[in-house]
Amino acid sequence: MKKGLNWLLLLGVVVLAVLPLVLVQDSEFGGADGAAEEAIKEISPTYEPWFQPLLEPPGGETESLLFAVQAALGAGVIGYAMGLYKGRLDKSKK
Repeated sequence: MKKGLNWLLLLGVVVLAVLPLVLVQDSEFGGADGAAEEAIKEISPTYEPWFQPLLEPPGGETESLLFAVQAALGAGVIGYAMGLYKGRLDKSKK
């Protein structure tokens, strides 16, 4: 029963991740940085940034890769902590 529930949850996650990409056609999924830059240019067209980035990624794919790695590491840390505390809780019940 537990194994079937795990597969069902995994299928649900995949559907939730893929469904918006399939249903929403001809749209650009931009980040908050791009939206903020556009808003600033609209409010004050003469605004110039105070500083430039120290390290500029070579392309959008690299930026996406770094974001995905960051998200995976965060999910790994959270999953490890949840498993650790669950294991401790199970040991204390015995």
